[in-house]
Amino acid sequence: MSDKPALTLEQTPKIPKLFRLQWEEAQQAHVLLYPEGMVKLNGPAGEILKRVDGQKNIADIAKDLEQTFNEPDLKKDVLAFLEIAHERGWVRFN
Repeated sequence: MSDKPALTLEQTPKIPKLFRLQWEEAQQAHVLLYPEGMVKLNGPAGEILKRVDGQKNIADIAKDLEQTFNEPDLKKDVLAFLEIAHERGWVRFN
């Protein structure tokens, strides 16, 4: 069991300046570029990170995805992905 606190819907993620999110035509996917390489993201990961702007909290991001894709209750999925992204250093929280 981890001793770090779990993320909450009120937290606001931000992509660190070390990373740059962009669409990579050759990969047909969103990628996260950083000095040592690149992470190819699957569709849902790319859609979540596209909404990470340092302004919207996790609840707002989930709501936007639910409306865009007409899918109910994506909060748990968004939280789960952002926990992984945080562990890997792709996002930070203020």
